Amino acid sequence: MLEASRLSRAFPGTDGSIAVLSEVSLSLRAGESAAIMGPSGSGKSTLLYALGALDPPTTGTVTLNGRNPYTLTETEQAAFRNRHIGFVFQDHALLPQCTVLENVLVPTLVARDRRSDACLARAHTLLDQVGLSHRLSHRPSQLSGGERQRVAIARALVQEPTLLLCDEPTGNLDQRNADAVADLLLALHRAQQTVLVVVTHSAALASRFTRQYLLREGHLHPHTPHLP
Repeated sequence: MLEASRLSRAFPGTDGSIAVLSEVSLSLRAGESAAIMGPSGSGKSTLLYALGALDPPTTGTVTLNGRNPYTLTETEQAAFRNRHIGFVFQDHALLPQCTVLENVLVPTLVARDRRSDACLARAHTLLDQVGLSHRLSHRPSQLSGGERQRVAIARALVQEPTLLLCDEPTGNLDQRNADAVADLLLALHRAQQTVLVVVTHSAALASRFTRQYLLREGHLHPHTPHLP
């Protein structure tokens, strides 16, 4: 379970601090998904990074299955992220010098509690599920944008995370590839019962999630789409 309670985040400015998040609360259980929309600069990515133990909130708490990663040491926090949180970004962030299979296996290289043969088997399974079992030895430059994002999804799931966070995962894709990536993301989420949080500008993508929110002026509001 993901529990964010009264998160606020402020950054220093020339005329004092600038509040980006104000008293944001969010609670999601395994198998639930949330889409967070809002204009550029509204703090969507800031919220995602706070939930993902990448950037501590100024005030408030984040817990994942009862553990607050911000109470851990820096080394413990990195291990917590690696084991329990998967990330998919708008830019796939694949390593250009590595093959598809090697890119998916990257998060497992620092996981001391996982057997290499089990990690390899899971990577193969995920790449089969995302339709890239025939591309294992290809490098990112040899893939289409949609294929690269599918590799990024497989990489995010290889550690069997509790929480999957996606920052504009279809933002750089044409409509056909965006729909295919969304289908895949949601299918794997349902199969693996992750907690899924996506920030997006796409109302069509957001409409497919269990819950929808609008982040505006630092506050998170439940969002009900207008029916035609």
